[in-house]
Amino acid sequence: MPYTSIKKIIASIAYVLIIPITFSLLTLSATWMKSDSSSEMKIVSVNGTMSEIICALGLESSLVGVDVTSSYPASLEKVVKIGHNRSVSSEGIIALSPNLVVGMQNDLKSTLIEQLTASNIKTYLFKQELSVEGTKKLISEAGVYFKQSAKASELIAQLDKDIALVKKPKVKKKVLFIYARGAGSMMVSGTGTSVEKVIELSGGQNAVTSFADFKPLTSEALIAANPDVILLFDSGLESIGGVDGLLKVQGIAQTTAGKNKKVISMDGQLLTGFGPRLGKAMIELSSKLQ
Repeated sequence: MPYTSIKKIIASIAYVLIIPITFSLLTLSATWMKSDSSSEMKIVSVNGTMSEIICALGLESSLVGVDVTSSYPASLEKVVKIGHNRSVSSEGIIALSPNLVVGMQNDLKSTLIEQLTASNIKTYLFKQELSVEGTKKLISEAGVYFKQSAKASELIAQLDKDIALVKKPKVKKKVLFIYARGAGSMMVSGTGTSVEKVIELSGGQNAVTSFADFKPLTSEALIAANPDVILLFDSGLESIGGVDGLLKVQGIAQTTAGKNKKVISMDGQLLTGFGPRLGKAMIELSSKLQ
């Protein structure tokens, strides 16, 4: 048999053998990459807003644990709760075998971060600015980090649409926010809080400007603030027996809000989250301030 014919036969045999092998290797490689991609995302979120953003980006199935403020979407009720971010233990997180813990700056103590790092668990804390632009930036940065930039852009576009629908009241009313966990545990919001920021964005003004952060509720402070409207979380108002229960608190009935029974409430995470639903929070609050 001529030498050239032998070469052609060998080449044909090699082609027949190599193509299936190459295809099998490519298939195996693709399968491995897919498997690796799905297994690499095991996330614990220690912040309700971050949990909401992660879900909105389409990554809810990657969450293996969340903190107690992670109440939206409702499907997060099925995810393991690790407690509040300020009191969560490293053991509770490590037991869930995550490879990533996310939250906001100041959500985790440095000692906890060190313990997680020692267990080969990565932490990433985002910066949250309590403003419309800050919220957009947060969503965008989360989109980049989780490789979901296109979805993040959609969320930002929807946020802009929601904000465009906000109808602020013609008269800027003084709003007092009360954080209540039963009649025996009530705090009022001063300046610099997330509640103050969303009140301002919705066309109201904080009734308290004499101190920052939160302080215990006193009848003297109530009368001095004399709010037009009193705002609470839905859960907080329920914990004190509704509007009737609130009016029994010393000093409340003497305020303009108390006299007019102008008491409103909203879902806590919606009101203070500064996440994808910020526009919806502004729509609801501004309508209740009319």
